Amino acid sequence: MWADLARLLGPGELADLFSCPATPPPDWEPVFVLDGRQMIWSSNAQAKLCPAESGVVELGADSVPEMRDLVERTRPGPFWPRTHELGSYLGIRENGRLVAMAGERLRPPGWTEISAVCTAPEARGRGHAARLVTALVARITARGERPFLHVAESNTGAIALYERLGFLSRRHVTFRGFRTP
Repeated sequence: MWADLARLLGPGELADLFSCPATPPPDWEPVFVLDGRQMIWSSNAQAKLCPAESGVVELGADSVPEMRDLVERTRPGPFWPRTHELGSYLGIRENGRLVAMAGERLRPPGWTEISAVCTAPEARGRGHAARLVTALVARITARGERPFLHVAESNTGAIALYERLGFLSRRHVTFRGFRTP
């Protein structure tokens, strides 16, 4: 299994193991361990959502350099060059510059993960993350799916925001990263 994963990723690449108790072979370099939590949106939270997507724009392939720059500055979690292909990504621009974004990533049947929620430090405190998450929740629930997300346990501000928006903690998770040989 590990040889197959290493071959698939290629040498020197990052394998992000989500709550996987298995330990890779010794030649896999440990990169990080991060405690987190999985949160699910409560269907009782509908009243907390604002349907307006004012100022929210669709992000596509042409926005990837800006998206990667924002991710680099804010570190919301894994976001690779093709991550935007996994689902819709939305953003907010100020003076033409991307200052906040969020999108869809994992899609198990009946569910959609909200991912890469981030706001540039200079644009925080203006409700951008709440607007983006709310817009994504509205889109996901309109498809008859249920939103969920993952957040670092240390990110207490984000956890408080998600709770205000109607997300409930489901379970503890551990994110571990290893570099392939």
